[in-house]
Amino acid sequence: MPFSARALQALVCLVMTTFADLGLSETTLQALRDVGYTEPSPIQEQTIPALLEGRDIIGQAQTGSGKTAAFGLPLVEYIDPEIKDCQAIVLTPTRELCIQVTQALRAYGEPKGVDVVAVFGGAPIRTQQAQLRAGGQIVVGTVGRVLDLINRASLILHDCRFVVLDEADEMLDLGFLEDVEKILSRTPSGRQTALFSATMPPPIRKLADRYLYEPEVIKVEAKTLTVDTVEQFRLEVNQKDKPAKLVEVLASEKPTQAIVFARTKIRCDQLFKTLRDKGMNVRALHGDMSQGSRDGVMLSFKGGRVPILVATDVAARGLDISSVTHVVNFDVPVSPDTYVHRIGRTGRVGRSGRAITFVEPKQQGELEAIEKHTGVSMTAWNPGAKTAAAPVEEKPRRHEKPHVDKKVPADGPWAKLIVGAGKAEGLKPADLVKAVTSAAGVGGEAVRDVKIFERFSFLSVPEGDAKRIIEAVSGSSVNGTELSLEPVGADG
Repeated sequence: MPFSARALQALVCLVMTTFADLGLSETTLQALRDVGYTEPSPIQEQTIPALLEGRDIIGQAQTGSGKTAAFGLPLVEYIDPEIKDCQAIVLTPTRELCIQVTQALRAYGEPKGVDVVAVFGGAPIRTQQAQLRAGGQIVVGTVGRVLDLINRASLILHDCRFVVLDEADEMLDLGFLEDVEKILSRTPSGRQTALFSATMPPPIRKLADRYLYEPEVIKVEAKTLTVDTVEQFRLEVNQKDKPAKLVEVLASEKPTQAIVFARTKIRCDQLFKTLRDKGMNVRALHGDMSQGSRDGVMLSFKGGRVPILVATDVAARGLDISSVTHVVNFDVPVSPDTYVHRIGRTGRVGRSGRAITFVEPKQQGELEAIEKHTGVSMTAWNPGAKTAAAPVEEKPRRHEKPHVDKKVPADGPWAKLIVGAGKAEGLKPADLVKAVTSAAGVGGEAVRDVKIFERFSFLSVPEGDAKRIIEAVSGSSVNGTELSLEPVGADG
């Protein structure tokens, strides 16, 4: 009996272990080798072949699943570098995500000579207009700025054959769906469309029904995210007692860094004031703040200068910080998918994390839905509470030293870092090596795999010293350019 096409595709996915199996060109495979990717994630395994076949897709996956490469690699394959017009557009809800996606697409498209232009609010529009006049085969942009540039006739989408809507549920939360539809109406009817969303509320489903043609639905559960690395607790509390209980929880847990999730902007501000008045070093992050204020808060939190952040779901989407040790759900999330997304902010890159969810008596149904979705029964929280399974402890590896002096073992674990500067700033490999060795006090053997691209660079350092090197080198200056280092994430 012959297999169906879907059965064959599922069978193929079972045996795929490399990017070469997915149908990508050698040029794109070289780009993947340059950024250190070796094996495709589940969302990439399923999405890349479908997009290369020209199909519309709906991808439902959490942050950290690798969805940027899932749509970005086929997108780069489609681009004709000889044609300077906009051939693809990626819409993002926030400036932070726009920048993150742009950096990834530039890395993927570098060997092929693909020009990627980022357009977003809070930056001079004239500069972005000039960049679009000079090229921009792929445009990555926030919804408002893209629509503004279209209305000014600075962005023409007549030849745009590929459209990506990234984190569509956040666009919904920010009230952007009407503008998204206006943008889609300016693109060719024969376009290929990919929609990605961590959750799938009814308005997003309606959008997909209206603008996507027979889409293939690809859903990837991030099971290991919630089970293996995050201890999950519940705390039953009456609504009026929740602010005081939050103060007690934070005082007891003593987090290195914590994100407290609130459902509304008003609640977010209230909790910020409550914790601040208790003498805590805390900041708030929500959509009503100016872009400048949001940037300042995010930089302070990412830099470790602020240990506690009170945020709404939308505002926290751009945060991907490995040092977050705790997540507190002050309000029960509106859906199990949102819960998974929230607690995924801790327990990252092999570290353990703790998630504590406040549950009001009337919310037992929501709690049970979350536990069924994650397959984990939450433990009742009390001071010093532990789950049945002890948290993963970070033990020093056999070949690691607490500090690197002059020699680094060749077989030790290494961490790949991205530097926000490259050839455009006159950066050379020797400059990076010198910057690291001087600022962090390590030998030259502690820096390897240095690669300089046009607007950013990569290097590898001993994993055990990565955090210290990032802190020491970030902010230092090379050739008049201030360096910023970050670990390379899975969602690049």
